[in-house]
Amino acid sequence: MIEDEMHLVGANHAEIEAQVATHPFLIGMSASHIRLLADCAMLSQFTAGQVIFHKGETANRFYLIERGRVALESSTLGEVVRIDEVGAGDLLGWSWIFPPYVWHFDARAIEPTTAIFLYGTILREYCENDPTLGYELFKRMSEVMMRRLQAARVRLSEAMKNTSRQE
Repeated sequence: MIEDEMHLVGANHAEIEAQVATHPFLIGMSASHIRLLADCAMLSQFTAGQVIFHKGETANRFYLIERGRVALESSTLGEVVRIDEVGAGDLLGWSWIFPPYVWHFDARAIEPTTAIFLYGTILREYCENDPTLGYELFKRMSEVMMRRLQAARVRLSEAMKNTSRQE
């Protein structure tokens, strides 16, 4: 099945649940929470160069990367700047959980990529009904956000040093 430019791959529910349960981002979550996550998950594939989402679009999903690499990019004065890369074992997209639910960067597959696609709009409802699920996801996403913000700070600092050396 193809939805827009994203290739969705069929798998039975037990297979999806097993993949969700073993993804590094979700290791240690309760079985009941894994079942809820699997209820709104499906497998997806992206070809090298394929855009996964664009800045400004509605953030109604996120991805657990299983294989491949994805670039997070921003355009500044018409020039594309790579902000970060995510790969196997990583989370792609946290804007689905924070209002106003829009992407802040573009995401593009650098190489063929396989991911678990999770419907964020459904998952937000699950989190409203089960605050322990919401809190667990928020804690895990916060760790990812802090790690990426620190890495971005280091890259920015290095870029500023390189710029000042060139002047």
